[in-house]
Amino acid sequence: VLSVQRDEIHPTINLRHPDPKCDLDYVSELKRSRPVRAALSNSFGFGGQNASIIVKKYKGT
Repeated sequence: VLSVQRDEIHPTINLRHPDPKCDLDYVSELKRSRPVRAALSNSFGFGGQNASIIVKKYKGT
């Protein structure tokens, strides 16, 4: 929620050796200031108790 609100992308902690076969733009050290319109959070639990949430920036009318 704060990433969407503040337009910041926070780093992935403990990312030391990204897979070179995955050509992704990793944020590994310092946060980046970029426009963030939406964010997705996944949580996976034991026994199939999984949840996801999508947060989108509010645009007033």
